[in-house]
Amino acid sequence: MKKAIYFHLLFLIFSNVVFAQSIDDQISQKKMTKDFEIFKQISKEANSGLYKYRTKQQIDSIYNWANHQIEKIKSYREFYNLIFTISDFEGSCHNDVSLSKKYTENLKNETFGYFPYPIKWIEGKWLINMSDKEIPLGAEIITINDVPINNIIRELYKYYSTDGNNLTGKRIGLMKYFSKYYRLHFGLTKTFVISYVNPNSKHLETKDIQSIGNKTYFENFKKMHSMSVDQYYYADLKENQKYNYKQLNPSTGILTIHTFIIGDIQTIEHKKYLHFLDSIFVNIKTQGIKNLIVDIRNNGGGNDPNDLVTYSYLTNRSFQENKQAWISFKKIPLMKYYNIGIPKFIRPLVVGKYNIEFQTIFPKEQNGKYYQDENSDDHRIRTPNLNAFNGNIYLLISPKVASAGSLFAAMVAGNENTTTIGEETLGGYYGHNGHSPLSYKLPKSKIVITFSAVNLEQDVPKRENQKYGRGIIPNYEITQTFDDFINNADTQMNFTLEFISKK
Repeated sequence: MKKAIYFHLLFLIFSNVVFAQSIDDQISQKKMTKDFEIFKQISKEANSGLYKYRTKQQIDSIYNWANHQIEKIKSYREFYNLIFTISDFEGSCHNDVSLSKKYTENLKNETFGYFPYPIKWIEGKWLINMSDKEIPLGAEIITINDVPINNIIRELYKYYSTDGNNLTGKRIGLMKYFSKYYRLHFGLTKTFVISYVNPNSKHLETKDIQSIGNKTYFENFKKMHSMSVDQYYYADLKENQKYNYKQLNPSTGILTIHTFIIGDIQTIEHKKYLHFLDSIFVNIKTQGIKNLIVDIRNNGGGNDPNDLVTYSYLTNRSFQENKQAWISFKKIPLMKYYNIGIPKFIRPLVVGKYNIEFQTIFPKEQNGKYYQDENSDDHRIRTPNLNAFNGNIYLLISPKVASAGSLFAAMVAGNENTTTIGEETLGGYYGHNGHSPLSYKLPKSKIVITFSAVNLEQDVPKRENQKYGRGIIPNYEITQTFDDFINNADTQMNFTLEFISKK
């Protein structure tokens, strides 16, 4: 019996040594070359957003660059970073590159190598966002291990994709995942030599800080100083936290919508939201509210038609979800790499069903693209609600706003009675790639690439301050000040309230 236990333990130890795989392990150039060729083929045949913000020449150029990089790199981590760089360059907030489960679990269990502190971008500087006796809250990071923080940030931007040429949204990913991204790009780091400006003395100081494990970092993130003002974006919101309305005074109210993940048209949750909207807008009309602050700064998207229904209460024009939408295939291409999680012999049946759905939704072929036609619900002309608000709208936006959130924001920002306040959104103004996500698994590395198949042009007016390939640009760009960061004060809301009172 003792021998059986001994051999069982020996087997477990041996298994963990043999089968535990690190992203820092080597991978052959042959495997990388094979996977990269498949990656390019998938992108060209299935991703309708490949040339949305980049020319064919630009895409070909980055592919050529990548081919040369493969000749130099040796580790799985470097290849993963290469694929992520190209995916980010395409410019879609719905793009993602993920590791296989065995690598992900290995990362979660790493007990050292991670930067200890969450950070936050404030007034152009990256600050320590945690109270700690080693380095004070609000300290401005200058260098980490002799590398300027701005150089580090540029390397890590690739891990948080945004629409077009937007950069503000990338700060939101870095705010939570800086430690993880640093590890992915630079590898495991035992000690961090941090040069920083002490906010109390204003002197440049340097300290050696020991690294921590992955799980410990995310425990620190939950304790970050700004959590009280940032929690609604990073938390898994309960139904009663997703939206609310309050009247501030006889002339002003605030409608807050933290997310559009409020169920689809058949759910009870969605029907409750419809009742909420109807109730408050009847009240707004009855009370004679003249100024409505619409705060969607934490809204990263969600379900149709919550965004459209909400907009119907905030417009006086007829509108549709999008002006046009198309995909780049009649049948899902390269099916053998499709990451559907079912046996290969069943795959044709399931994918065949998906193909029928795509062909039904996108029946109109033109120049190798497959468009929705006039029968699509996305092109249905919608009208303003009878209780729609016609007063002054003050739309509060931030880099967290994306997908259905940015579609809604773009439509509201296009209203003549809207003043937009805050920071440029992560999601695009004129359009984005969204709706149907497709995932493919590269056969040698098992890296999974994900993108949304539908190229959308949003039903929004042209604006003078709005460039193609950018998020929604506010009329008044207002960011949190250092003092408000320390005091967890709401700079943008305070500006809006003062703006209304002066007006």
